[in-house]
Amino acid sequence: MDGFMSLTSSSSRIETDYSNRWGKLMSSDINELYRRVIYRNNTLIDLLTTSRSTPGELVICQEKLVQAAVDTLLDNGIRGQPMRDGHNKVYKSFSDIIEGKEGRFRETLLGKRVDYSGRSVIIVGPSLSLHRCGLPGEIAIELFQTFIIRGLIRKHFASNIGIAKSKIRQKEPIVWEILQEVMQGHPVLLNRAPTLHRLGIQAFQPILVEGRAICLHPLVCKGFNADFDGDQMAVHVPLSLEAQAEARLLMFSHTNLLSPAIADPISVPTQDMLIGLYILTNGNRRGISSNRYNPRNCRNWKNQIIPKKNYKYTKKKEPFFCNSYDAIGAYQQKRITFDSPLWLRWRLDLRILSSREVPIEVHYESLGTYHEIYGHYLVVRSTKKQIRSIYIRTNVGHISFYREIEEAVQGFCRAYSYDI
Repeated sequence: MDGFMSLTSSSSRIETDYSNRWGKLMSSDINELYRRVIYRNNTLIDLLTTSRSTPGELVICQEKLVQAAVDTLLDNGIRGQPMRDGHNKVYKSFSDIIEGKEGRFRETLLGKRVDYSGRSVIIVGPSLSLHRCGLPGEIAIELFQTFIIRGLIRKHFASNIGIAKSKIRQKEPIVWEILQEVMQGHPVLLNRAPTLHRLGIQAFQPILVEGRAICLHPLVCKGFNADFDGDQMAVHVPLSLEAQAEARLLMFSHTNLLSPAIADPISVPTQDMLIGLYILTNGNRRGISSNRYNPRNCRNWKNQIIPKKNYKYTKKKEPFFCNSYDAIGAYQQKRITFDSPLWLRWRLDLRILSSREVPIEVHYESLGTYHEIYGHYLVVRSTKKQIRSIYIRTNVGHISFYREIEEAVQGFCRAYSYDI
């Protein structure tokens, strides 16, 4: 019976020993550890087969030596003092070969350069959709060169591969058109090392951007544990139909919104995004009462009268707008500020119609119509008390934020309908 059944080598074969120019044999550390295991195992076999009168204590002792050699081969130093060579250098065991940044997995497999791949710095792309990434033209042409050549030949813009490559080098307009067509139906994979969990590599729909950096939506950075301070990402092109289908169904960024470990939302706004949202939605919160405040005869803490032109809350009429485009246009023309309160015409809302809230003020007009002013909205009624229109009290920041959310929801619905 063998002392051990089987041991796996670190490669498909035992590493070869070499002789230097002085004739001295140079052996790999892993070979020395394997040689030690084989020698002790053969000794155990001889004790069990050739001599029937071998004491049982000696066999048990030899079995322990075999086990110690196997342990040292797998993890040198696991039993205390590590094994060293004649120069007092610690032998590199099997675990030392495969672990770490320079180990077999991360250096040879994960860090290996492969075809149809590229690498560049990532920068923020705030206008991108969650499932899109911006790919520089220089990288895109190299990644999809085979597909571009096929398209040029199929559409009879080139008669052979050489002419097609010449057109690509000259970057003719037809090359960019075919590249756009190819990229529309072909996802790419983005990966940031180290890939510690499933979200370390995700699929995106690429679009062409200027420059030499990969553009990324800021909300997907948490899954990659990336930020925009010089981080680099690798981009890969799935070639087979099976790989493309797997990327679309399992790896697209907008389908991985939750952490696979704890199921918490992973695509959440952080840092400067939160600051921007605060600025957008902060606005003027003084309410309707600010319009009614009369600063006349106001005095400061020294009991001095404050001049009207220097008083912060001077009464100013809040403008009315029929739609959000007019309000944003007024802001662009600098007629109002970003957080200036305004009245925006709104659709009839059943929650407002069924509300029992008492109006703060009622303004009557000469034609018989009147305005009911509430905390954050205003209702215009006819002489017959019918609701003619509703205005909500808001500002340009709230309007911009609402429009961004509305466009995002509509875009997601369109993308979802296309997938179905």
